[in-house]
Amino acid sequence: MISGDATGAPPRAPGKGRYNSFRIIGGASLGALFEWYDFYVYGALASVLGHVFFPPIDESFAFFASLAAFGAGFAVRPFGALVFGWLGDFIGRKYAFLLTILVMGSSTALVGLLPTYEQIGLAAPILLIILRLAQGLALGGEYGGAAIFVAEHAPANRRGLHTSWIQTTATLGFGLSLIVVLICRASLSPAEFLEWGWRLPFIASILLLGLSVYIRVRLHESPLFTELKARGQTSKQPITDSLLRWRNLRWMLLALFGATAGQAVIWYAGQFYVLFFLQSTLKVPHDTATLLVAAGLLLGTPFVVLFGYLSDLIGRKPIMIAGCLIAAVSLIPVFKGLTLATNPALVRASQAAPISVSGSDCSAMLWRSEATICDLVRAQLSRGGIPYEWETSPGQPLSVKIAGQGIPVDETLLGLTMALRTAGYPERADPAQINFPLAIGLLTVLMTFVAMVYGPIAAFLVELFPTRVRFTSLSLPYHLGNGWFGGMLPVIAFGMVLETGNIYAGLWYPIIVAAASAIIGFFFLNETYNRNLMRVTHPVGNALSPASSSDT
Repeated sequence: MISGDATGAPPRAPGKGRYNSFRIIGGASLGALFEWYDFYVYGALASVLGHVFFPPIDESFAFFASLAAFGAGFAVRPFGALVFGWLGDFIGRKYAFLLTILVMGSSTALVGLLPTYEQIGLAAPILLIILRLAQGLALGGEYGGAAIFVAEHAPANRRGLHTSWIQTTATLGFGLSLIVVLICRASLSPAEFLEWGWRLPFIASILLLGLSVYIRVRLHESPLFTELKARGQTSKQPITDSLLRWRNLRWMLLALFGATAGQAVIWYAGQFYVLFFLQSTLKVPHDTATLLVAAGLLLGTPFVVLFGYLSDLIGRKPIMIAGCLIAAVSLIPVFKGLTLATNPALVRASQAAPISVSGSDCSAMLWRSEATICDLVRAQLSRGGIPYEWETSPGQPLSVKIAGQGIPVDETLLGLTMALRTAGYPERADPAQINFPLAIGLLTVLMTFVAMVYGPIAAFLVELFPTRVRFTSLSLPYHLGNGWFGGMLPVIAFGMVLETGNIYAGLWYPIIVAAASAIIGFFFLNETYNRNLMRVTHPVGNALSPASSSDT
């Protein structure tokens, strides 16, 4: 006989539900928040780390290399999902996400102790990438463990609300990393921060690691997993049962392409890529951009809990699909609004004096081994965040025009620099001209898109898979979506901008992925919010059948 209510809620001691909920949600969420901080503090310092750890070839190259190293941590997250998913389904939820915090915390602290490129040469970026891979592996087990742990304790009609607190930890961890970096920058001179101050946010993770381990050691195992283990129904081979059983693999693929891929690109566009966009493209001062994004995160995070709560009332699917579609049609207008709000001089100059570059001597700027004059021109425009139209003209010499007038250029690029200033293109954003209310409002709008897709998704994924393979089956599509589709967004988008000259070109990547997820999710994913969590197998039916709340 299955314990709990008809929809799979675990039994509760009289009078202790509120205390238990606070302890379980708080314990899992706080540890997850610290782990996200560890992972994202790298991203908050990407521009500095590019300068410190990579060869000083070119500013654009160093930043791109830093983003690529950041992306390496995302690339291995699915492998971490398999390793820790197996551990969570075979041994237990608690031990899996206790181990993840140990790996994450120690790897982050070691980044703060690494020698720089100037000190040990190419060994520096190699060691940095190794530690990023370790962080990615750990994060591959963190999310599934925390989300499942909370959901398997939660009342059936409050799973969306309770797991939405886990969802806030990624945003709050990112926000915490921004705040810590900002405090360190404000406390030190620019030279001190560049020399050694950047290490402090990484080393601080040692304190967070100790607190997280203390909290998680005191938590008890999930009641559903404990009961399943007592009944002898746990999976002896979770990876095989997840990946080599078509009935389960089908739902993993649908979860990836119909939910997590779209959720991921919206999350990273609305929180992470927008920070790079403000700092590197619009040339908003680093601290100002950080404060703007932090304000947007602070105002928008409560919506994650709100949409988690609403998903308990009307379902997970309609909210997530609506979020994908709304974001897909709104990203470019919102980013254009951010440009107007934070760097209006750039908007005025690009409208009054548009730039065009054409020629046959540079058609793959990122991948050429030797730079031509055309490459140098496009690199300077990209570094300055200056939009331009690029056209390949076979057999034609390089042509650079500003407001239709040809500009003579040579390897010094002095003529181009003078022409840009004459045309009114700013070297950087003027803080006095930033419309702070508009910018924060638009960043909050982006966070609302994030909240719609991110608030319900933990409960949705937990409910989609049976208990015996839930950790593995949930973690893999989540981290394929977020680690590959989402985590690679900054690199892909930045590369698209470099190649096209259009500062908004990178947004087409999240737009296309989000729209595709909405279509796939609408036609092929079932609603899950009325399902029984204490299931050994999937509900009877095919991918197009309505969700079942009965055991099979």
